[in-house]
Amino acid sequence: MTNQHPITPPPELVEQWREKWSGACGPFAVYLATQAAQYGADQELEACCEWLKDFPHFIGIEEQLCAARRPKPPSLKEQALEALEVEDDAMPLRSLERSERFDTIRRALEALPND
Repeated sequence: MTNQHPITPPPELVEQWREKWSGACGPFAVYLATQAAQYGADQELEACCEWLKDFPHFIGIEEQLCAARRPKPPSLKEQALEALEVEDDAMPLRSLERSERFDTIRRALEALPND
């Protein structure tokens, strides 16, 4: 009988990581270590959120904890609006035509749904 750490990933998950590795992101050992670290961190966060549910005065805090520790990456729309803002701010003396084009792009991006 082996002494297994409680956050050891199941063999099926390790096999899934092995199959997903394409070699493009560096040596397999680095990829595997990154996946394992992420898995362990996710397991710990999940355990903390479960633990918080036992305390009535912390109701709802687990969602806030998850949102803070695993924030969603910005959507493509948010990235495009940010890039547009940076470009817009970088042009100290814009022409009226350029300003109108930027405004058109900005309005189009803002009209898109958030993903």
